Amino acid sequence: MALEGTTFNLPQQTAFYKGKVRDVYTIADTYLVMVVSDRISAFDVVLPKPIPYKGQVLNQIAAKFLKATEDILPNWVIDVPDPNVTIGRICVPFKIEMVIRGYLAGHAWRTYQSGERVLCGAVMPEGMVENQAFPEPIITPTTKASEGHDEDISKEEIISRGIVSAEDYAQLEQYARAIFKRGQEMAEEKGLILVDTKYEFGKIGNQIYLMDEIHTPDSSRYFYLEGYETRLANGEPQQQLSKEFVREWLIANNFMGKEGQTVPEMSDEWVNTISERYIHLYEKITGEAFVKGEQTNLSQRIENHILKSLSRLNEDSRQ
Repeated sequence: MALEGTTFNLPQQTAFYKGKVRDVYTIADTYLVMVVSDRISAFDVVLPKPIPYKGQVLNQIAAKFLKATEDILPNWVIDVPDPNVTIGRICVPFKIEMVIRGYLAGHAWRTYQSGERVLCGAVMPEGMVENQAFPEPIITPTTKASEGHDEDISKEEIISRGIVSAEDYAQLEQYARAIFKRGQEMAEEKGLILVDTKYEFGKIGNQIYLMDEIHTPDSSRYFYLEGYETRLANGEPQQQLSKEFVREWLIANNFMGKEGQTVPEMSDEWVNTISERYIHLYEKITGEAFVKGEQTNLSQRIENHILKSLSRLNEDSRQ
């Protein structure tokens, strides 16, 4: 059984938003209840079948890393009452994503290969090869589009257009570097390299908060540390730990989200393979055994845990 989506009617619910993967409920204009479903997306398209335990994997990895970075800055989380649920504070989000890259991979490599040496205002040195580490991580922000694709943007443009103030941007950059450094250290302990990732931030009053998920295989790219140098020296592809394998399968089946293309048939066997890969990702990234959440009456389990948590929050607010 997999969680395709939820349609709860929660006490004091004031808004509902369905994202590609998450169902987000606003409670009394004070709290956000984020239910991480088992939907899976690639190329900005939600694939036709959900992946058992994927939501639990993402939610629990994010919870672990948010907890591990709360000494750097506060984050939005108040409670994680269920394997698939996080309840947190409502922040006013910055309309950018802070993408930070430690290595010349993915979009940065494609840009480099085309002959460009500047990405979002960040200069990439001459003479580099694919998957090589930058002298120091570069920050390549994107706009946060409410519809369609996010777009590359430079720090200078963000500030000149008034999207983020110069003072706040400097703070976001500082936070992004500190969280990324912590993530890389934690990855190295598990025999991994945190290659690149993205962070979302928001504000409550004048205080900046870290939002959404961090260091999950959906928002980050990991390489295996063992064999990295040998593969780099030989010009071989790196062994990755991310959902890249799903994109590769889609590309091999002639789907990249373009008009007129059809999502290939997902067999039950392939769905189970993806589920197993996500569980492996969890265990490798966290160093902990994955404990499968109870799947019988999955939606009911989630709703019960949300209601108990909201009831506690209401009692606390009255005291």
